[in-house]
Amino acid sequence: MNNSSAPSSSKARTGTSQPSETTFKRKRGVFQKDLQHMMYGFGDDPNPLPETVALVEDIVLEYVTDLVHKAQDTASKRGKLLTEDFLFLIRKDSPKLNRCTELLSMNEELKQARKAFEVDEEKLATIE
Repeated sequence: MNNSSAPSSSKARTGTSQPSETTFKRKRGVFQKDLQHMMYGFGDDPNPLPETVALVEDIVLEYVTDLVHKAQDTASKRGKLLTEDFLFLIRKDSPKLNRCTELLSMNEELKQARKAFEVDEEKLATIE
């Protein structure tokens, strides 16, 4: 597959709701190291082919972009994008929903722990 034909395909997509090839080119490579580690964690080679990583990255970017656009569409009635909009979209995929709720609750616990730590530091500073 030669990337020299990418500009012509992006011109054909202009005006559609699909993202153009140029938007993916700007973002390409951002997640490659992380994806390599994730792929290795799921059983791939420690150094996967660059083409494979690029393909997985394109798939991930397309999925996340579509998810954000759908969440934005559901939130447009309210005028504000909330976490619940994403949870609503993945409500039928129970593993994803469970993992997201777990991560959100862990994030809330971390916020509370940081807040408590900051309060303790302030008390120590006033005592000294």
